[in-house]
Amino acid sequence: MASKVIHALYNDDDILMNAVKTVRAEHYHIEEIYTPFPVHGLDKAMGLEGTRIAITSFMYGVLGLTVAVLMMNFIMIEDWPQDIGGKPSFSYLENMPAFVPIMFEMTVFFAAHLMVITFYMRSKLWPFKKAENPDPRTTDDHFLMAIDAGHGDVDAMMKVLESTGAVELNIVEQEQAH
Repeated sequence: MASKVIHALYNDDDILMNAVKTVRAEHYHIEEIYTPFPVHGLDKAMGLEGTRIAITSFMYGVLGLTVAVLMMNFIMIEDWPQDIGGKPSFSYLENMPAFVPIMFEMTVFFAAHLMVITFYMRSKLWPFKKAENPDPRTTDDHFLMAIDAGHGDVDAMMKVLESTGAVELNIVEQEQAH
């Protein structure tokens, strides 16, 4: 099933920001915006929800800390206790100050690597995935706003977008992913 999408091309990020505010005020649905660089405040202007990656990062860090504590307790205390530098291996708590760097490194390792994996999975970025960029100029110096035109007056939408300063407007048939 195909749907109509209007591609509005802009050549300045300030004009794009004002256009996003205008389009949202008209209650049109913005599918996506493609930019050559991050535009500060664009997520707020689009009305996107905040990210929960910080919560997952904390959980991954706690997982890394837990793995580090359990691993060091098993290896250094239960399985193969050794007298290193005169430190007895009677209990984990007696040796914990020596284990702090390992706990820190494992916390950071787990948080960083699992956050990257989560980001790629959430963004659906798989190895050898074909790029979904609708216009190659958006990687150089233009900004593209894709607006759903399936449920509204296309002519009225085009007039609104022209008034926002779009340098080019195109109507595209887009296949919907299931």
